[in-house]
Amino acid sequence: MTKNVFVIGLNALNADRLKRLRGCDDVVFHPLLTSDEVSDTQEFDIPDMLARAEATLDAFDGSIDAIVGYIDFPVSTMLPLLCRKYGTPNASLESLLKCEHKYWSRKVMAEVIPDHVPKFTAFDPFDDGALSRIGEADLRFPFFVKPIKSSGSRLGFRIDSPEDFDYAIENIRAEINQISEPFNYVLDQADLPDDIRAIEGHYCMAEQVIGGRQCTVEGYVKDGEVVPYGIVDSIRYPQVLSFFYYFYPSTLPRRVQDEMNAITRKIMAHIGYDNAGFNVEYFWDEVQNKIWLLEINTRIAQSHCDLFEMVDGVSHQQVAVDLGLGRMPDMPRGEGPENVAAEFFYRVFFKDATVARAPSRAEIEVAAEQVSGTRIASYVRKGMQLSDLPEQDAYSFAVASVWMGAQKQSKLLWNYEQVMKKLNYEFSDIEE
Repeated sequence: MTKNVFVIGLNALNADRLKRLRGCDDVVFHPLLTSDEVSDTQEFDIPDMLARAEATLDAFDGSIDAIVGYIDFPVSTMLPLLCRKYGTPNASLESLLKCEHKYWSRKVMAEVIPDHVPKFTAFDPFDDGALSRIGEADLRFPFFVKPIKSSGSRLGFRIDSPEDFDYAIENIRAEINQISEPFNYVLDQADLPDDIRAIEGHYCMAEQVIGGRQCTVEGYVKDGEVVPYGIVDSIRYPQVLSFFYYFYPSTLPRRVQDEMNAITRKIMAHIGYDNAGFNVEYFWDEVQNKIWLLEINTRIAQSHCDLFEMVDGVSHQQVAVDLGLGRMPDMPRGEGPENVAAEFFYRVFFKDATVARAPSRAEIEVAAEQVSGTRIASYVRKGMQLSDLPEQDAYSFAVASVWMGAQKQSKLLWNYEQVMKKLNYEFSDIEE
């Protein structure tokens, strides 16, 4: 019997990935809201999005067997609401918020893995006395600030001085309502403890600076069993906070990977998260041999899909779809054509600029042909402002992604350089 799987924000790139999954010959994938509506936007009217999604589902003449997604906010927070209404498997809203509400998440972590959690406090960015209150929580320069709910690295800042804090607060106050108001709607749907309900969507976090080699543990929970299945390294550009590339499989020592997997099992079981995929971001401080848990994301990382396919033989969209259908995920290991794989981010480090030239589709195809198996996604077009790109960090703009595999890491880096020589981006009205 045909299974109908509805995918929130389905775009062409991911539709193509879904066609290559295992055990899906009897599955029909249906788009539920467009990528433009839920991802390529900075307007998140969640009640309207839910109403339109429900109208599509209610009008469907057939079974609704799964509702899945692979996108951060607002999709991640909409999924448990839709799955609860239509009776399809997913984590509960409360367990999801124990991961996505950064203050609640830190409090829950501190209950069971305190040695892996930095000092933290919540603060109101509209409180003129916020900096002194952060000091009262025993946080000193430098520290990081970020919203209690964001996506990507949006509105995240390193604070080394009062001037840095003033700059961050100015930007946070100007933009935080774009996420805080819709996130408050989600919080209103959940059964929250009083101390968490008091920390509303516009609040921010201040945290002790942590660092080291960064990575992401990808995993899922099925009927209470926590299963980590892969670790991806996150490599930054030198001297800046922006990511250069994601690399799989991790090059961290096996003992460190094993400990991260053990921490992951402990915290996800304690949260009560179940029947859904997740990923957990970590730092390993080599000097102190210290593992820090950075944050938990309640979704697979779509940036890692092609990496798993190139190395293991199938995208980990497999996890999202299998769990959505109530099945045990069928994730292979080491069955792909490559030993290593990466997603590279081509970035420009301007405050803003106008795109004067972007490569054509034909030029992108020629560039991809330099190395077999390469896939390229360009995010800009001629005439657009870089500041119109959604979900960017505070230090750069990612204008393209390049996914590629190789037999070893050094060859991968060399191949990336050959591909980028064929892509010509130009910018004008540059703000340094």
